[in-house]
Amino acid sequence: MRADFFPQTVELLRFLPEMVLTVVGTLLMVLEPLGGQRWSKLYGHISLVGLAGALAAAVSAYSTPGPAFSGMLIADGFAAFFRVLVISVGILTVLASYRYLGREGVDTGEYHALILFSIVGQCIMVTANELIMIFIGLEISSIASYVLAGYLRDDKRANEAALKYFLLGSFATAFLLYGIAWIYGLTGSTNLTAIRTALLSHDSTASPILVAVSAALMLVGLGFKVSGAPFQIWAPDVYQGAPAPVSAFMSAGPKAAAFAVFLRIFMTAFAPIGSGWEPLVWLSALLSMTIGNFAALTQSNIKRLLAYSSIAHAGYVLVAVAARSETGTAAAMFYLAAYALMNIGAFAVIAHLSGKGERFVGVDDFAGLAVRQPFTAALLTVFLLSLIGVPLTGGFFGKFYIFKAALESHLVWLTVLGLLNSAVAAYYYLRILVVMYMHEPSEAASDAEPLGVGMKAALVLPALGTFILGIFPSALLAFASKSAVLVR
Repeated sequence: MRADFFPQTVELLRFLPEMVLTVVGTLLMVLEPLGGQRWSKLYGHISLVGLAGALAAAVSAYSTPGPAFSGMLIADGFAAFFRVLVISVGILTVLASYRYLGREGVDTGEYHALILFSIVGQCIMVTANELIMIFIGLEISSIASYVLAGYLRDDKRANEAALKYFLLGSFATAFLLYGIAWIYGLTGSTNLTAIRTALLSHDSTASPILVAVSAALMLVGLGFKVSGAPFQIWAPDVYQGAPAPVSAFMSAGPKAAAFAVFLRIFMTAFAPIGSGWEPLVWLSALLSMTIGNFAALTQSNIKRLLAYSSIAHAGYVLVAVAARSETGTAAAMFYLAAYALMNIGAFAVIAHLSGKGERFVGVDDFAGLAVRQPFTAALLTVFLLSLIGVPLTGGFFGKFYIFKAALESHLVWLTVLGLLNSAVAAYYYLRILVVMYMHEPSEAASDAEPLGVGMKAALVLPALGTFILGIFPSALLAFASKSAVLVR
C-alpha cells in the first residue's frame, strides 16, 4: 500500500534536480523581505549554489536511469543532456546578472527565484513522458519567464515585452492544450509511448484526419515556444524589451527545453504519422531561416538583430527535426548546446555594454570596442564567428551535422536553401565585427566599465565551450547519438 502512495527513494533521486531548485527558489523568496537590497549579492551566491547542486543532481540521476512517478517522468540520457544544458544556461545567466541588476537598482531575490522556478519547469519538460506533465512544466517555465521579461517595472519597453509575451504565449498554450485534449480523446492516453502504440495498432479506431489535426494543434503551440515561423512574431519585441540577461536566458534555456519537448512528442508519440507532419516542419524550417536572416539584415538595434537571428537558428534546428532520424535528433541536440553557449555569450556582452537603462543597444554603439576593451571584443568575435558557422567553433559542427542529417534523409532542397541562408547571415554578423574593429570608439565603448568577475566568467566559460565543441565535438555528439535512440 505504501508503495502506491509514497515514491521510492530511487524515484526521488531521479527528481532531485527539480526538488533542489524548488527549495532554493522558495528560500530566496523568504529571504528577500528580510534582507532587501543589503543582501543583493548573497541572493546571487545562493542561486549559484542551488544551480550547482541541481547540476550535480542531474548528473547523479543519470547514473540511475529509469521512470519515476508511475512513468510520468523518465530519467534517461536525453533528459540528462537537456537538464545539464538548461541548468548551465541558468548559471551563466546569474553570472551575467550581478552587475546588471546593481546598475538598474532592482530587487534581486525575486529575480533569482524566478530564474530557478523557470528552470524547474524546463527540467520537468525535458524529463516528461506524459503530455499533462509537459503542459505543467511548460506553464511553470512560461509564467516565470513572463514576469522576468517585465522585471524592470519602470521601463515601458519591458512592460510591453511582458504583455505581448504573456498574451501571445497564453494563446499558443491554448492550441497545445487543445491538441492534447484531442489526442487523449482519440487514443485514451496522454502517455507518449502509449499514444505511439495506439497509433501503430491495426485495431486503432482513431481517425487519421483527427490525429493529424491534433498534431497540427500541438505544432502551433510548440512552434511559438521555439519561435519558429510563422509563429515568431513575438520574439523581436520581447527580446528587445526584456532586460538583456533575461533575453539571453530566454533565447537559450526555454528554447532548448521547448525543442526537447518537440523532439519527444514528434519523434515518439507522432512518429507513426511522420510523413504527415514532416512537410509542415520542412516549411516552418525554411520560413524561419529566411524570415530571420533577411529581417536581421535591416536591424540597427543589436538585441532585435539577435532576436531575428534566434528565429533563423530555430529554423536550422527544425531542419534536423524534419530529417526524422536518430542522426537528426542527435544533430539538433548538439546544435542547441552550441547555440546556447554562443548566444548567451553575445547577450552577456550586450548586458555589459548597454549602460543604465540600456541606452546603448545599437549596432553603432559597439564601434571601437576593440580599441577600448580588446578582450571583450575578442570574446564577442568568438560568439559571432560561431553564429556564422566558422570552422573551429561549435556553430560550424552544429550546422555540419544538421545538414548531414538532412542529406541522409534526402532533404536536398532544404539543405541547399539552408546553406544559402547561412551565407546571408554572415553579412549582418560581420557588420558587427567591422564596427567593433574598424570604426572610432563610440560613447558606449568609451564609458564601459571593466569586466566584473561574474561577467568575465559569463563570457569566458561560453567562449571556452564554443572552442571545445568546435575542436573536440565527438564526445558530446556521441552522447547525443546514444541518447537520441532512447527518444524513439
